[in-house]
Amino acid sequence: MVNFNAEIERFDSNGEKTGWSYVFVPDAIAQQIKADDKRGFRVRGHIDNLQISGKSLLPMGGGDFILPLDGKIRKQLRKEAGSPVSLSLEHDVDFKIEMPEDLEVCLAQEDGLLEHFLSYTKSHQNYFIVWLNTAKTEVTRTKRLIMIVDAMAKKQDFGLMIRSNKKSNQ
Repeated sequence: MVNFNAEIERFDSNGEKTGWSYVFVPDAIAQQIKADDKRGFRVRGHIDNLQISGKSLLPMGGGDFILPLDGKIRKQLRKEAGSPVSLSLEHDVDFKIEMPEDLEVCLAQEDGLLEHFLSYTKSHQNYFIVWLNTAKTEVTRTKRLIMIVDAMAKKQDFGLMIRSNKKSNQ
């Protein structure tokens, strides 16, 4: 477990991260948590007295990372940008993403689609899986399955899939 103190920060303008609250994790600390990883990984531990697990450390370049803090976490901490926090973090080696059976079956129908999906990081696979699992109706779930299969055939990541489908639905 790596212990350090930080301050909650907020992006005023930074593309898709505009408005995000986060804790900056410098390269030296990230290397102690998980050496030689520049792509991002999941952590567990504590922020102040709040236990966390499966939270993403996102790369920011130069070996530095950020730990995004959503509204739910900030509310539980009762803290906002500018507030100090005490962190105890370690690599979450037990983090697992369960692939829905219907998604696996659909991707396995065509050569290379399942392999392409599995080539994404666990956190990126999770974008697709959570989006699929949050469909409220069977019709919506089926539509999303088709979109994911099509995205894998076109080698699109989650963001590109969403953007290209918004354009075609307008």
